[in-house]
Parts: sequence; structure tokens; C-alpha cells
Amino acid sequence: MDRSTELRLDLPSIIQGGMGIGVSNWKLARAVSTAGQLGVVSGTALNSVLVRRLQDGDVDGSMRRALAACPLREASARILNRFWLEDGRPKGQPYRLSSLYTLESSLDLTELTIVANFAEVFLAKEGHAGIVGINLLEKIQLPTLASLFGAMLAGVDYVLMGAGIPRMIPAILDALSSWQKVSLRIAVEGADATREENVELDPSAFIAEPRPPLRRPKFLAIVSSSTLALTLARKSSGRVDGFVVEGLAAGGHNAPPRGPLQINARGEPVYGPRDVPDLKAIRALGLPFWLAGAYARPEMLQEALAAGATGVQIGTAFAFCEESGLTAELKAAALRHSVAGTVDLLTDARASPTGMPFKIVSIAGTASDPLVSAQRRRGCDLGYLRQAYVRADGTVGYRCPAEPEADFVRKGGALSDTLGRKCLCNGLLAAIGLGQHVDNGGVEPAVVTAGEDVADIKRFVAGGRSSYAARDVLASMALPARSPGLPVATTS
Repeated sequence: MDRSTELRLDLPSIIQGGMGIGVSNWKLARAVSTAGQLGVVSGTALNSVLVRRLQDGDVDGSMRRALAACPLREASARILNRFWLEDGRPKGQPYRLSSLYTLESSLDLTELTIVANFAEVFLAKEGHAGIVGINLLEKIQLPTLASLFGAMLAGVDYVLMGAGIPRMIPAILDALSSWQKVSLRIAVEGADATREENVELDPSAFIAEPRPPLRRPKFLAIVSSSTLALTLARKSSGRVDGFVVEGLAAGGHNAPPRGPLQINARGEPVYGPRDVPDLKAIRALGLPFWLAGAYARPEMLQEALAAGATGVQIGTAFAFCEESGLTAELKAAALRHSVAGTVDLLTDARASPTGMPFKIVSIAGTASDPLVSAQRRRGCDLGYLRQAYVRADGTVGYRCPAEPEADFVRKGGALSDTLGRKCLCNGLLAAIGLGQHVDNGGVEPAVVTAGEDVADIKRFVAGGRSSYAARDVLASMALPARSPGLPVATTS
């Protein structure tokens, strides 16, 4: 048996992408996991997702069931008492917010983050032996330690991370699995090389002895180039267990083009041959890898396997299935556009406050409409994409180019950096039906992201169907039969 075949034993052929805020929710991850593949929950903004579900009444009781199972008993009880509304919010009442992350985040916020990540993974894994992962963004650093700890308390099997260079995460996973204190260096704009700002977390401070064992999950880095894969494989703080290699067709954030930025007439970045991942170089690293970006067809899976990949990651096809967190209205709209052949997908070079290109689907009534976007009053009440920076007095502040322009400029930002920016935090929450109510009686406009495969989701509703399930996506891939619930991956 050669090494490439050996690496595929007990590894999934399909990874379900960890999309948006709550699009890859526990229901979707559970559906994929129980079918024998790797279901993945999005770990982004789970503190807000949890408290908003509770304020909407937690109709099916899932959040309360997960809180009752969480080892942080007292914290879970406080969260329930503070946010759960038995009858749901009165119509038009805004959601109550949790505080914003900083270098000195409150204990309440840290506990909420741990509990929220535990809850999402717990529900995804509940009642079966399948494998479940969590997807985090390296760009959103401040909640990372608490998010990882909460997911590990629930027995998460994989951690996937992209949108940056997550070199320190492998060692953090090692340390957390031994209940050791961990630290993560935070990027601070304007700080010189001698200045280091960190967030820390001591897992033993949250649970008294005897403490449950924590198993170290496998770590998959999401990359777009062989150069980044090589850097992570050789220079990470600990073991990298594999890669998800995202091509230009993938949804959400995309890597910027290599070399000088060129923009086409639609405001999209122009990519070239240098931006195509070198799969031979990635294969030479000897680690498992999965290909992502318009791979949701059986012939694409075979092409990936022929290139030495272990399998593929599928995002967009799952994003619009019945189990995903997107609202029914947005799913229906995307399906209508796909069937009609009128999908308009823009790789927006300006929308994301991160400065990375971001794919947005054009759907009426959402922030993709320039008029809708222009009418939205800027605000920053969630702050996940805020950037830490050094103020003139040497202290650390926080700013986001999607916040009110005057605020951003007052904090030392350039006005030009605010042009075209969208509030992804509020927009992505609105896309899953958890949009904040605003002063004019409306709701924050949704932002819908997808990959180029959104034009092809029509094939799942052939014959006049109005929706499709995760199982339909998996069935379309012509996978060999395997028993539901893969063995839990070990790290020995």
C-alpha cells in the first residue's frame, strides 16, 4: 500500500464547508456527519448566534438542551437567565447584544464564547458516532482561544482555519488537550516589532477537578497556494494534519491575486496563472489535502483524487439545502435564479472590511442592491472584523472600515478605506434570519455569499421540486457506500 492510499484510510471523501455565520449550522453538520462524511459547523460569531436563538424563544429546545449538557454549569445557567425569552421577542424589539471582543474581554463574554461553541458542536455530534469539525477564521483572532476550548469540550474532531496564516493553532490545540494555559499573539496595526499583544486563556479556570479529558482534534489549514501550505507544514508551532486547498471558484473570502492588484469593470480582482495552486507541490508535502471551489460533481471528485487529493470540500451546494441556516426565502430566491440562468455572482474587491475579495450573490432586497446598501445607516455593534491598532497615546484601539466613516477617520483610518465596505457581521446574521432590528422599524439587510457553483444548484431540484436536502448533495457525488458515522479520528 502506497503512502497516498494509506493517508486516505478513515478520512472523509467529502468535507462540508464551514460557511458564513450560522449557514453551516449544527443541523447541516449533523446531516453530513451521520452520512459518513465530515460535517462542519461555522464557529464565526457563535456567541451572537446563541443569544439570538435564545431571544427568539428556542422553540425546539435545542439550545437549552445543549446548555444543560455543558460542563460550565453556572455560566450556562447565567446565559439562560439573561437571554432566553420563553415567548420570544416582541415584534420589532431589537436583540439584546453581548459585549464586543477586546484584548481584555470580560469573563462573561469569554464564558459565553466557550458555551456557544460547545453547544453548536454538541448538537452536531449528538446521538451518533460521526465526525464533526469547526471552521474558524484566522482574521477573527480575539475569540479564537475560547472558541477552540468550547469546541474541544464537546469533542470536536477537526479544526479548520483559513483567512490568514494560522501558524500558532496546532500548538494551542496540543496545550488545550493537556489543560494547559494558552496564549495567542494578536495582530495590531501600527505596533513595532518589539511590541507584542496577546490574549490568554487558562482552561483549568473554568472547570473544577476532576476535569474531563480533552482529545486533540486534527487541524486542517485552508490555503490557496503551495507556498502557504509549505510554510504551515514546516513552520507551524505543531502538527498540521492536512490542507483544504481553495480555488478561485470558492465562496466567501478569497485570497487576493498575487502581484499588483488589477480590477475589472465590475470591481472584481483580476486573477492569473500565478493564482492557481500548484497541486504537485502540495502533494509532495505528504499530507492529506482536499480541493475546494466548484467540486460538487462526481467527475470533479475523481479529478481531485487523480491529482492526489484525499477528497473535496463542498460548500455552496450545501449552503442552499434544507438543513442549512440560510432563510427559506433566500434559498428559494437563489434556486429561482439558478433555474432561470440569471445568477449574478460578484467577487467584490471592496465589500469585506478585511480587504480580502468576497463573493456576493445578487438577490433583491439584500445588501447586494446598491440602493439597499446606500440606505443602511452605518454602525458597528458586533465588531468581529474590527482591527486592533495603536492609538497616538500608545494604547490599543479598535476600528473597522465598515463603521461610520467619521468614526473610522477619527481613529486614524483613511477615508478611502471606507469606500464600498459592507457590514458583513450584521449582513451574514440577517441571512440566517437573525438580523438586528433597526430604528426605522426594519431589519439589517442580508449579505448572501456563495461560490460559482450557485449557478448549478438547479440540478438538485429537477422535476419541479422546490427544495433539496444534504443527502441529495451527497448522493449526487456517487460515493461508495460506507456505514453512517466514521470512526473518530485519532491523533496517535
